[in-house]
Amino acid sequence: MAIAILQTLYYALSIYWWIVILAAVFSWLYAFNVINARNQFVSSIGNALFQLTEPVFARIRRFLPDLGGIDISPIIVLVVIFFLQQLLVQAMYSTV
Repeated sequence: MAIAILQTLYYALSIYWWIVILAAVFSWLYAFNVINARNQFVSSIGNALFQLTEPVFARIRRFLPDLGGIDISPIIVLVVIFFLQQLLVQAMYSTV
C-alpha cells in the first residue's frame, strides 16, 4: 500500500514536471510572438498553464534576486521536483 502511494506521488510530480516545461516553452513562444495570443484556444492553454504554475513560481521569485528579464524560477522548480522524486525512489527501495 505504501509503495502505491509513493508511486502515485512520483507520477504526479512527473506530470507537474511536464507542466512546468510546457509553461516555460509557452512563455517563450508568447514573448517572441511565435503564437497568436488573440486565438481563444491558445489563450485558454496559456491561462491554464499560468494558473497551474504561477502559485509555485511566485513563491520562489520572492527569494530570488532581480536578474533583469531572466526568470529562473522554472529551473528551480524542476530541480526541486527532481530532488523530491529521488527521495520518493529511495523511500520505495527502502520499503521493498
